[in-house]
Parts: sequence; C-alpha cells; structure tokens
Amino acid sequence: MVNIGETLLKDTTFAVIDLETSGGSPKSGAGITEIGVVKVRGGVILGTFQSFVDPGHSLPVFITQLTGISDEMLVSAPFIDEVLPTLFEFLGSPDETVLVAHNSPFDMSFLKAAALVHEYEWPNYLTVDTARLARAVLDRDEVVNCKLGTLAEFFNTSVSPNHRALDDALATVDVLHGIIERLAGHEVSTFEEMRNFPSRKRRVKRPISD
Repeated sequence: MVNIGETLLKDTTFAVIDLETSGGSPKSGAGITEIGVVKVRGGVILGTFQSFVDPGHSLPVFITQLTGISDEMLVSAPFIDEVLPTLFEFLGSPDETVLVAHNSPFDMSFLKAAALVHEYEWPNYLTVDTARLARAVLDRDEVVNCKLGTLAEFFNTSVSPNHRALDDALATVDVLHGIIERLAGHEVSTFEEMRNFPSRKRRVKRPISD
C-alpha cells in the first residue's frame, strides 16, 4: 500500500471540495445544497464534480441572497444519500486522494454528518485546510485575513469565489497551488511535510526602539 504521506506534493492527488449549505451547522438541522469538487495532480485538473443537493427543507432568504441558490433550483435535485456514493466514487480511495477545503472542518462536518445519518462508512481521507496553511505561510502585512476571497485576490486566481461550490473549489485550487509554491521556499516537498508545517508563521521579533 502506498504511504501517501511520503508522496511528493507534485505527485499527490488532491480533491479540492467546496460545499454550499442551508445554514452554519448540521447540528442545527442545516443541510448541503451544492457540492463542487476539482481533482488535481501536478497542477493539472484531472476532473470536476458538481451537484445540487435537496436539503429537505426550504432555504432561508439570506442563504438565497448569499449564494443565489433558490428553492426552485433544488426542486429536482437529488438528496444527499443519493449523491454520496457518486461523490465517493469520484473522490477515489483514501490511499490515493487527499481532500482539500478552505476551512475544512466546516465542510467535513457536513459530509461526515450526512454519511452518519444515512449509514455510509466515511472513508478515512487525509485532509488539508488551505485557511490554516495560508495563516502559516503568509505574513499579516501581505493579507489582512485568510478568507477565500482575500486569498483569491492575493494569488490572482483564475476564478473569483462567489459562494457557488464549483467556482469556489476552482479558486481554492489556485490558492492551494500558491501555498505550495510558498512551502517550497521552506523546503517542503512531500505531503507529510506539508501536513506537519507549523500552524502559524513564526514572527520575527523586531528590536525595541529607544
């Protein structure tokens, strides 16, 4: 079996995923409304996956205003239990694919909750959080925060994030590649080295002025 941790970053298959949801937490009853995934390796897009998802309830007005997704758009959409098998097939084996998301705990919480409710075994994917890595490799004088929109502007992504799943996943791909370029300057070349990179960039202490 391949030890994915020892894989060079240029040879690692990343599945960059983004979700749109009907609220902030699955514990509050919110559900997934859209899934977008971009599979990449060595800077090359291997494939994309996109699906609307019927969350089983009407969307709050502010969610429609934020995402542009309306109840009418989800009328014929599949439920999450119908989408998960196709999604897992696209993602591939945890031995060969690393999941990437911006603020990954949010996306993973919804996916794992859906798998649990519908009795699907969650594949034990290794995950990467581009927000965490951005905080580790970028100085505060470079970006005011590590929101996806801010990083997309900083790294000049080919697609601007707009709260739609596939576009946001495409933007996150470019952010990931920008981060990997930064990590190369820290002699980080394997997936394991990237995973273990410090959570926050070490700040150089400036001398105290008289």
